[in-house]
Amino acid sequence: MRPFAPATQLELFRPIGGDIAARDAQDLMAWPFFSLAKSRRCTPIDFTMGATWISVEAVPEHGMATIWDADILIWAASQLVEARDAGRPTSRLVAARPHEILNFIGRGTGKDHYERLRAALDRLQSTTVATSIRQQHQRRRHRFSWINEWRETLDDRGRATGIEMILPDWFYEGVLDRGLILTIDRAYFSLTGGVERWLYRIVRKHGGHQRGGWSFDVPHLHLKSGVLSPLKQFAFELRKIVRQQSLPGYHLSLEHSFGRERLIFKPIPVDSFVAAARRVGLPVEKLP
Repeated sequence: MRPFAPATQLELFRPIGGDIAARDAQDLMAWPFFSLAKSRRCTPIDFTMGATWISVEAVPEHGMATIWDADILIWAASQLVEARDAGRPTSRLVAARPHEILNFIGRGTGKDHYERLRAALDRLQSTTVATSIRQQHQRRRHRFSWINEWRETLDDRGRATGIEMILPDWFYEGVLDRGLILTIDRAYFSLTGGVERWLYRIVRKHGGHQRGGWSFDVPHLHLKSGVLSPLKQFAFELRKIVRQQSLPGYHLSLEHSFGRERLIFKPIPVDSFVAAARRVGLPVEKLP
């Protein structure tokens, strides 16, 4: 097949198989870059907090990239960091077989899952982001899409054999910066709610493994989520997540003081062997 036009400058990066740790980009964990809704969202995200600002825009044909679509970026980040740590060359031009991505992010590999993967790639490519994050001058605008280009690769008979995608510089540079990547629990991919998934990422980013944990005012969390729902509904969803205690590795609680509601999260102490098993997706309940 005819290669991408930029392929003359970019070497093709091929991922490795086997169990590897899931890695996430801290910038994506901390700020509202994705829709948390399962229904199509076209309303932009316009977010400003201090010197940080983000604008996310979608096209009606595909809608905004969702937090489930971001699993593809987690897969890409995990592969790139694994290669970097092993001393292998990396590139923004990434090749993959669909089942490799789907298996890593805990999805099925039936025809409908392949179609959903294609739709997710379309949303990632058509969603545009402008932000001041990681810009030397905060007023400078950096605009990009989560995937610059993507295409299916075909064999001589016209059958799909895989996909190739070109990642944007902004994302790629952040992934290769050792200080901007965190390992996440593979159980994250089993979380089904948009707010639930977003909350795990922000808890992992800010709470880390600090013994004392961390806390946020609920209105502050509502602002950082970028959701369209009102604060009252958002708070209702948070209370449900707290009751379920569904975030892997963390215990959540709510406290009321001075007329405000505050979410508190603390890491749950776990055996180091169990923690390592969780990071690579091994079934902990089957461990001896």
